[in-house]
Amino acid sequence: MTDDRGSGWRSAIPQAWHKPLMLVGITWLGLLIAFASDWRDMVDQWWNSSTYNHVLLIPPIIGWLVVQRWRQLAQLAPAIWWPGLVWFAGAAFLWVLGDFAGLSLARQLAVVAMLQGVVLTLLGVRVSAGLLFPLFYMLFLVPAGDELIPGLQTVTARLTMNLLGWSHVKASIDGVFITTPAGYFEVAEACSGVKFLIAMIAYGALVANVCFRTWPRRIGFMALCFLVPILANGVRAWGTIFIAQYRGIAFASGFDHIFYGWVFFAIVMAVVMAIGWRFFDRAVDDPMIDAARLSASPVLDRLTSFGLGGPAAMAGLVAIVIAAITWGDSEDRLRAPLPSQIFLADVAGWSQVNYAPAYPWQPLHGGADHRLLGRYRGPQGQLVDVSYALYARQDEGSEAGGFGQGAVPLGGRWAWTSPGPAVPGAVSDRIQAPGPVSRIAVTFYHSGALLTGSNAKLKLATMRDRLLLQARPTSTLIVSAEERPGAPAAAAIAAFLQSTGPVARWMDRLGSNR
Repeated sequence: MTDDRGSGWRSAIPQAWHKPLMLVGITWLGLLIAFASDWRDMVDQWWNSSTYNHVLLIPPIIGWLVVQRWRQLAQLAPAIWWPGLVWFAGAAFLWVLGDFAGLSLARQLAVVAMLQGVVLTLLGVRVSAGLLFPLFYMLFLVPAGDELIPGLQTVTARLTMNLLGWSHVKASIDGVFITTPAGYFEVAEACSGVKFLIAMIAYGALVANVCFRTWPRRIGFMALCFLVPILANGVRAWGTIFIAQYRGIAFASGFDHIFYGWVFFAIVMAVVMAIGWRFFDRAVDDPMIDAARLSASPVLDRLTSFGLGGPAAMAGLVAIVIAAITWGDSEDRLRAPLPSQIFLADVAGWSQVNYAPAYPWQPLHGGADHRLLGRYRGPQGQLVDVSYALYARQDEGSEAGGFGQGAVPLGGRWAWTSPGPAVPGAVSDRIQAPGPVSRIAVTFYHSGALLTGSNAKLKLATMRDRLLLQARPTSTLIVSAEERPGAPAAAAIAAFLQSTGPVARWMDRLGSNR
């Protein structure tokens, strides 16, 4: 008589699956260890950022999705597929590019894509076709979406203004700032509704797969999951301001924090589900995949012919990981030489004066090796503020164009209101602080021969230099002026830039003490 305790899982898993699953598990564990810093950063965001708390549910959901498909998956035979190495290599190269550019989103997307590549390589194209949605759903592990905040702030502010007009509340708007008889309101980052939107899209994708069979209904439901949270957040902001007209700002703010939040999100979810419920077209007992169809597919038959031995596949995966990490490590030692100290340069016709803004303004240049902030007075009394930062290298936490960096630090009291007047080679923004105090901020990025206001162009230049193992300093220049009666900010900035001469050359003077 034999003791078969603990072997229940083996009887549930066909023999042909034992070794492939073991190889997948070992390889996934190795990748988690090799790229532990990226996974640690992701988990930290899941746990500590309210925008991404919902991602903590994604791993068990992925496991549940696999379990839902297991009875059909077990009828398929896993087979190593060498084109999966191409996907894996592409993901590794994306990680290298993200490492070079200091772009955590690219690195985190890459480490998730590597896990997908392992499944594609070691289980094969037929099994991966059966796991297509769980593999896709893994992308929601990547904490992405903060980049939507400025746009969502603007949309929310405009929706709120429309609702205030409908409810006969007098209001005026300047960017994301709304003034009513009850007071002055800002649609801040926390009020953008981004966390509801991201969570609803993840939830909507799950429901669209589990509860719908036809693509038109799936697309319609996803559109609903995108639009309803945005509209609901506009109602939320309007409700807070509307209540403030009668009960005061303090009461409205307290009500906002107590009622709105995940309680409000739960109501929004219920509304979306109530609308979509009658259109569900998948029966409860419908299989999630059709194993017979996957087995008989002539396309999958042709693709399956690209087989490879197990040792060769494992060796290929390991070699790709080693190459990516080695390439990244070789670049990590690159740092451009910088002077030990830098100073604001003279500008013909302008003099440096004490920096005394009407409302505190200090751009954020996280991780910069040198920072300067000062004020110049022009020949006609113009006042222009200059913020300059110099970097020996672009890296995570020290990015000239990183999210939340620059003239409008994320979480600060300044907020973007609209594009500023066009300036060649720069990005121009109108920003505002409580008061209200308004100013124009013109931002330049400079690296090598590049002078641009585009963060994307700067990152591409950074990636190019690092791929070629070239070390170049990078600098940021923000030229800004407050709007003052009789002294428009745009005119002051234009006069200052004309006096500095070519901007790239002046930035080089700042960075080299010439």
